[in-house]
Amino acid sequence: MNATLPLLEKTLFPALKRGRLDTLQVNLGYRCNQSCLHCHVNAGPNRTESMDSATLALIPQVLAARGIQTLDLTGGAPELHEGFRDLVRAARAQGVRVIDRCNLTILFEPGQDGLAEFLAGQQVEVVASLPCYSATNVDRQRGDGVFDKSITALQQLNVLGYGQPGSGLVLNLVYNPQGPSLPPDQQALQADYKRELFEHFGIVFNELLALTNMPIQRFGSTLVSKGSFDAYMDLLKGSYQPQNLAGVMCRSLVSVDWQGWLYDCDFNQQLDLPLGTRGVRRHLRDLLRTDLQAQPIRVSGHCYGCTAGQGSSCGGALAH
Repeated sequence: MNATLPLLEKTLFPALKRGRLDTLQVNLGYRCNQSCLHCHVNAGPNRTESMDSATLALIPQVLAARGIQTLDLTGGAPELHEGFRDLVRAARAQGVRVIDRCNLTILFEPGQDGLAEFLAGQQVEVVASLPCYSATNVDRQRGDGVFDKSITALQQLNVLGYGQPGSGLVLNLVYNPQGPSLPPDQQALQADYKRELFEHFGIVFNELLALTNMPIQRFGSTLVSKGSFDAYMDLLKGSYQPQNLAGVMCRSLVSVDWQGWLYDCDFNQQLDLPLGTRGVRRHLRDLLRTDLQAQPIRVSGHCYGCTAGQGSSCGGALAH
């Protein structure tokens, strides 16, 4: 795989500082039942990295110590971690909002019986990957047969109440472009998704989150191989909108890797850029006694991906 960090470090980005920490985003491991081209984590079925029980046990303690409102679980496929369900129960018992970044096909994997019912029972917010409402485009990006399984999974979630008005069960979908381009207008695309998915499959959902592809890991390496990395970076930099700086996720979120190390965001985690600018690694246990407010954020060229156009974050466009 082609390294992108040396290329990204050639680009300057405005300095940023943290606000109040309200979201703990935890990567439980890199194992996944899919290997998607756009995956910035380089996850797949053969990855073995997984959070140990001692680190997992720190998470509810940190949520309480820092008064964190949201636990955002990601991977890989976070549901494949044997401690996933117990962690969800513990966080929900504390009144913490829990987000599961779900690839949908995980609902049909061996050993995942009753997963959808569990998520509904715990009122977990599901953020589900569906990069297009076209079977051809989805299967090209995520693998043969993924679209049909994803549709079946969404229908199953709908039956349980997800995405239904008044249910309290939130189902958001995630879109990302097929190649080196910015996402279209999120609100217009959401209207297209809602119309197409309902007309053809009877599927309803709450919101569409339009994310920009980051020039790192598999996607960044592909850009380098095709000789289009610089052109994509020029697109991101040329589309920079300074007003998006106020809403970037790194101001209010900390990313935790499977070993418990802290990063300013999930993208920095994949580039192995530790939290802050001092170059000193900090661990999840440090959050039991340390407040990060007003501390500097580690930035590099990929940060233009979050501030280009309508902006991009784990919660979708910033300008909407």
